Amino acid sequence: MTRHRRFSDEKPENVITTLKRLLGYVKDRIGSILFVLALVIFSSFLTIYGTKLIEPIINEGIIPLIGQKITIDSLTPFIKLLITLAIVYSLSTICEYLSGRIMVTVTNNTLNKIRNELFSKMQKLPISYFDKHTHGELMALFTSDVGVIREAISDGITSFLYSSITIFGIFIMMLRYSVIMTVVVLILLGLMFLITALFGKMSMKNFTVQQATIASLNGYMEEMMDGQKVVKVFVYEDKIKEEFNEINEKARKASTKANVYAGIIGPISNNMSHINYAVCSILGAYLCIIGKMDVGKLASFLQYTKNVSRPLSRITQNFNALISAIAGAERIFKVIDSEEEIDEGKITLVPLTFDLDNSLLQAEERTGLWAWKKPDGQLVRLRGDVRFNNVIFSYDDKKQVLNNVSFYAKPGQKIAFVGATGAGKTTITNLINRFYDIQEGQILYDGIDVREIEKDSLRKSLSFVLQDTHLFTGTVMDNIRYGKLDATDEKCIKAAKLANADDFIEMLPEGYDTVLTGDGANLSQGQRQLLSIARAAVADAPVLVLDEATSSIDTRTERLIQEGMDNLMAGRTVFVIAHRLSTVRNSDAIIVLDNGEIIERGDHDDLLKQKGQYYKLYTGQFELD
Repeated sequence: MTRHRRFSDEKPENVITTLKRLLGYVKDRIGSILFVLALVIFSSFLTIYGTKLIEPIINEGIIPLIGQKITIDSLTPFIKLLITLAIVYSLSTICEYLSGRIMVTVTNNTLNKIRNELFSKMQKLPISYFDKHTHGELMALFTSDVGVIREAISDGITSFLYSSITIFGIFIMMLRYSVIMTVVVLILLGLMFLITALFGKMSMKNFTVQQATIASLNGYMEEMMDGQKVVKVFVYEDKIKEEFNEINEKARKASTKANVYAGIIGPISNNMSHINYAVCSILGAYLCIIGKMDVGKLASFLQYTKNVSRPLSRITQNFNALISAIAGAERIFKVIDSEEEIDEGKITLVPLTFDLDNSLLQAEERTGLWAWKKPDGQLVRLRGDVRFNNVIFSYDDKKQVLNNVSFYAKPGQKIAFVGATGAGKTTITNLINRFYDIQEGQILYDGIDVREIEKDSLRKSLSFVLQDTHLFTGTVMDNIRYGKLDATDEKCIKAAKLANADDFIEMLPEGYDTVLTGDGANLSQGQRQLLSIARAAVADAPVLVLDEATSSIDTRTERLIQEGMDNLMAGRTVFVIAHRLSTVRNSDAIIVLDNGEIIERGDHDDLLKQKGQYYKLYTGQFELD
């Protein structure tokens, strides 16, 4: 079974740089951030002032009433102080609500930009990048990694600002009450900070590992869900359960270690704050006894002691979320910073209205007219002439997949590639559209090196019908139109008829408006393939590549589409990769590949006369593997 590659499980390489970059996504919301900052400062001031009110409430509102007859007049100062306290804390609550509400908007805006940038970047990455990373790993970026960033931004920023300002203000007030008691508090808080930093460092390392193992787990689950039919056919349920348990166990261990260290931080902080409170209570009581402090000041100081522990605890609790967010952000930024698909081509594909001698061209109903436009303005008519000259290619720069391959396809010719699995057939088609670039040799398209053509223009001139058909969630019409997004409904229907898909489409519940889901799970494999052929037909490109296009279609369906396929191929340069040799008999040239080399070439009759590899394949003496 496939083992999933994982992103690096090393700790974040540069926490400060990643954090600065992450905060850079909120710079366009600086006005909102400043307003939130003002609210947080005001809320912190109110919290500190509310605690300060405890002193007059005790000294001026409660102590004077001890042993005295209670009257309305005597209670008035106490009631006024309580009302003031209620107003102060109500305003503080409103400020916290408003700041939180604004940060929700800022957070969603930030995540929207990150997701857009990440998704846009993935569209620019080369196919080789997706060969090295599973779908599950990439999906984890949009789910778990973006999720932890959401938590850090939505709550982390305001919490950090509020806690920092509150702590600063509290210490100022504590120093005014008692320098000695403040020093004791600082010593105990310093000890708590050292312990928290120790466990926080270990937590950081394990949270990073946790993110990587979760990505592996997601990738494995996605692959197994997609391959359920294969699993059940080969009775692999027990096998994949074992493998899942193994990966899940790694995720459990990583998550346990991460959360154990994270979980220790909270209790330590809480207990240290209790110790701090007890020590200050004893010391404060002594100062009251000797007349260096009154009861009201002691009550306020003790409340400040408790209040300073609370924001410190919030900071330590948010620390884990911040570390996890930085790890997730760094993984996202690694993808965003990945090298994009290199495209140095300068030649573009343009619609051709006039012939090169400036005489008006006659409209061609089938394809329209196109030309390659060079940087100097010179136009070269797009005809579909493709030539390989001594091409050498390797996917990993180690093992050669194609070795000195040369052939040509003139406009309108049908060229078939035959050979065992791994011979290099599909690789040739991947090189034509520059999914990969060759190491040596030359590929010419209408006499132009394909490396000089812009990739978008190059791929626009090609139509592909692949063995593995992918259908998108949407209507049948939408899936056909994917071949050419500006195609009208009439052109899409005409393409479907050309591929002989119209009959079965009309029998669907909503016809062309039938919604397909789950990669067309409600269609047969043959029907899905017919839609793929219709999609290629509506693209109407001069060069057509059929990669095992009929391998998933039964013989009866193959006969039904053969006429449509012939119409589709008429006038086009066609490359065919097929295991069914019956589909390549009428090819202008058949190229037999073996281990990346061309061992035979010729038409059907010529190759039979040679009595070589093709003859053995055709007569059943040797089977394609």
